[in-house]
Amino acid sequence: MRGPWGPRFLFGGVHFRCEGVGVRKDMGSKKTCKERGEWAELCFMARAADRGLNVSRPHGDSASYDVGVEQNGRFLRIQVKSTTFCRKGSFTANITGPKHERYVRGKLDFFAVYLVPVDVWYIIPFDVVEGNLSLNLTPRKGHKFAQYMEGWNLLRGAEKRARKKAVGQGVLMAENG
Repeated sequence: MRGPWGPRFLFGGVHFRCEGVGVRKDMGSKKTCKERGEWAELCFMARAADRGLNVSRPHGDSASYDVGVEQNGRFLRIQVKSTTFCRKGSFTANITGPKHERYVRGKLDFFAVYLVPVDVWYIIPFDVVEGNLSLNLTPRKGHKFAQYMEGWNLLRGAEKRARKKAVGQGVLMAENG
């Protein structure tokens, strides 16, 4: 169903909007982190599909990623995260897996981080944030991760250009220590 502010979902008997004004109002209905995570995954899938990407979801909870994106024969594994925690205009998002363990190289390709109160997505290649436990994201130009803000183009094969740019700006961590 599509409402005046974008895609809507029936989730636990309550309609949720994934874009625009309705996001902040609807967030209060989700009581647990798991519910918010499931809602964020649905929002990611709706936003990606709205941009012409083919999305899929693995069966069950045992896969190492939340959503698959296929574009022109290329399959990407996406780990979706969301946050509402903001301090002085910067949002903190934990990017750890079960039991607060770091994700392992080769198990996923991108993090998609949703800043719920401001309705902004970050699409960040795994290599850029590998080894981090959390990210501080400030949704304005000129901050460390600005090039990944609403970076949906990266899911179409532009991540190599973005990675080269990040290396030039010193964002990537050294591979060997």
